[in-house]
Amino acid sequence: DKNFKRKGLQVRPRSRTLTAAHESILEDVISPSEIIGKRTRISIDGSKVLKVFLDLKDKDKENVEAKFGTFSAVYKKLTN
Repeated sequence: DKNFKRKGLQVRPRSRTLTAAHESILEDVISPSEIIGKRTRISIDGSKVLKVFLDLKDKDKENVEAKFGTFSAVYKKLTN
C-alpha cells in the first residue's frame, strides 16, 4: 500500500538516503579534486565497481595521482 499518510509514515528526504550519504563521503575523501563523472560497472557475479572520473587541479596533480589507492581503501572502509 503506497498511501503513507494513512499509516503515519513519512517519505525519507533525498538528502538522507544511503546513496546521498555515500556520495557526500566520496566528495569528502577526494576533497582537493572534483568529480566530473561516475560509472557503475556490475560484473556477472553481482559485484559492483564504481569508476569515478576526477578533474585534477594542476598544482596537486602528482600528489592526488599517488593517493588513488588510499582514496579507494578509505572509501571502501567507510561505506561497506
